[in-house]
Amino acid sequence: MEREQYLAAIKPRMPEKRYIHTVGVMETAINLAHKYGEDVKKAETAAILHDIAKYADIEWMENIVRDEKLDERLIGWGSELLHGPVGAYIVQSEFGITDEELLNAIRFHTTGRANMSRLEKIIFVADMIEPNRRFDGVDRLRKKAQKNLDKAMSACVRHTLAFLIDTKQPIYPLSIECYNDMMNREDSEG
Repeated sequence: MEREQYLAAIKPRMPEKRYIHTVGVMETAINLAHKYGEDVKKAETAAILHDIAKYADIEWMENIVRDEKLDERLIGWGSELLHGPVGAYIVQSEFGITDEELLNAIRFHTTGRANMSRLEKIIFVADMIEPNRRFDGVDRLRKKAQKNLDKAMSACVRHTLAFLIDTKQPIYPLSIECYNDMMNREDSEG
């Protein structure tokens, strides 16, 4: 499938505002893929499809987690965390996409994880800094993304964790593993 077909497939599954966000993520991911030598088509496809399950029924998504033997820790975390792994499942089952790196970019775009690929980092960062995002610090994150993908990823993860802590929300274990991995890499680089 091509860009327009994927966009047409996701549009009815989300409100207009989320569709505009998705187009912004796509444009940002394409830019970052060019900048950092990643497969642009993969980045484009992962970005378009990353929120395909965002508005799916939570009970249905939890059943997918159980039926498909996805990470059981996802049960009870709500749409914010379920939509990544379930989105990867939908993309594989409905569109026949089997590229594991592309699926992982969708699967982990909200939580992150240790040892993320360049494509996964691009989708994670693009989701956070796309042009329609408005929050304190987003411009700083956008500047970092244009200079160094790993430093941008690290800053995005720290921003997310600080937000969760400040708002007294629980932190999913993969996000902690992602943070620890990023910090260990920064320490080893000096």
